[in-house]
Amino acid sequence: MTSLLFVASEAYPLVKTGGLADVAGSLPEVLRQKGMDVRLLIPAYRDVLDSLDTPPTVATLELAGTIVRVLETRLPGTELTTWLLEHPLFSERSGNPYHDEQGQPWPDNAQRFLLLSRLAAQISTAATTLDWQPDILHCNDWHTGPAIALTRLCERRPLTVFTIHNLAHQGLFDRKTFEHLRLPEHFWHEQALEFYGQCSFMKAGLVYADYITTVSPTYAEEICRSPGGMGLEGLLNQRRATLYGILNGIDNSVWNPAADPFIEYHFDDKSLQQKSANKASLQQALGLEQREDCPLLGFIGRLVEQKGLELILPIVEDMLEAPAQLVMLGTGDPRYERKLRELAAAHPDSMALALTYNERLAHRIEAAADIFLMPSLFEPCGLNQLYSLRYATLPIVRKVGGLADTVIDTNPQTLSAGTATGFVFAQPEPQALLESFQRAIDLWYNKKIWRQVQHTALRQDFSWQRSANQYLELFRSGPDR
Repeated sequence: MTSLLFVASEAYPLVKTGGLADVAGSLPEVLRQKGMDVRLLIPAYRDVLDSLDTPPTVATLELAGTIVRVLETRLPGTELTTWLLEHPLFSERSGNPYHDEQGQPWPDNAQRFLLLSRLAAQISTAATTLDWQPDILHCNDWHTGPAIALTRLCERRPLTVFTIHNLAHQGLFDRKTFEHLRLPEHFWHEQALEFYGQCSFMKAGLVYADYITTVSPTYAEEICRSPGGMGLEGLLNQRRATLYGILNGIDNSVWNPAADPFIEYHFDDKSLQQKSANKASLQQALGLEQREDCPLLGFIGRLVEQKGLELILPIVEDMLEAPAQLVMLGTGDPRYERKLRELAAAHPDSMALALTYNERLAHRIEAAADIFLMPSLFEPCGLNQLYSLRYATLPIVRKVGGLADTVIDTNPQTLSAGTATGFVFAQPEPQALLESFQRAIDLWYNKKIWRQVQHTALRQDFSWQRSANQYLELFRSGPDR
């Protein structure tokens, strides 16, 4: 049986800040179900420990002079063996895993996530008391990049796979921090971790992994050129032969409108009228005017430039006057939060804003909304457009990354072919978004065709099964090392 260590900084439902947690909470379990011997490794954050009965310690070991404990549990709702790295750097701090309440990165992030990488490398090279060593080490995003590099220091090492979930977050630290981390000096090199005078944890994975994957085919192409490569496009082009775009999937047991415990009225393709009941319920809960004669728009995500806020904000009032209603859920840049508060206060009957993250409300929005806004400037994969398709909530997206790979524009040709699932625009301009919004509104009033597109959206298969099979194929084709 092939064994796999899957390492990430978060995994749903134990800890979640974004799509990485959804991937780490689903893909390893699907691979386990397909016959692999899988272990998931994440940090034992304070909030994670508080959510669990006291998990047993399965190993105590020293990492570069620091004593850590490895705790063992099961990922809730699965049979997946999950190891938690317990150390005060993680286990004595509540709140966001990456930054403080002001949005500033924790000053010891380099030390914290290097510790996670050191543990992953030691497990992967049989340098622990655990009676287990993986054939494959699969690391995710910058937090785990150094683990890939550290395995190269050992003769007995596994096949290594490094997945880029978002190249915009690279884990950059200065030279002084690099010295403090006690990494081998030869890692400070332009062909290693050095990146324009800084130490890049992301680059550690990109340079040393046997395979690099990212979360959609289009994003794999975009990062090999500027500006998508964020300065790493040269390296990624050098590694193009080992770079694969494998589209993320979704957990159909979690995102299932026919059985979703977070929504009030269940539905499937034979009972789509129940969406209107969810819509009325959400309108009432959020203090919106209960209207059936205009569409409800949803937005769920970080309130940052990447997610298209510069495109949305200039046209919010145009959309509300269409007429339409808007529900937004998320947190982020204080200037965006401030402007959205002003807009919501000026339009209490037609706009609701929740500056938080609430899993239940996210599900309710997907079930209730008619249209989902996701006009990202770039989007490696995106999951909310997939959830939206699953809930017959037609997405408006930009033609980038995973959005381009998953949403088919509604036009006469795709309507005739029965393939249309949403609305796609190309230019990163407010007017382009507004034009797509108007196309969506016009179609919404044609209930027969709108329902046809909803049914097509519902039939799309973005489950993890297909993606997991692509990973299995990649693992089995391991290169000569």
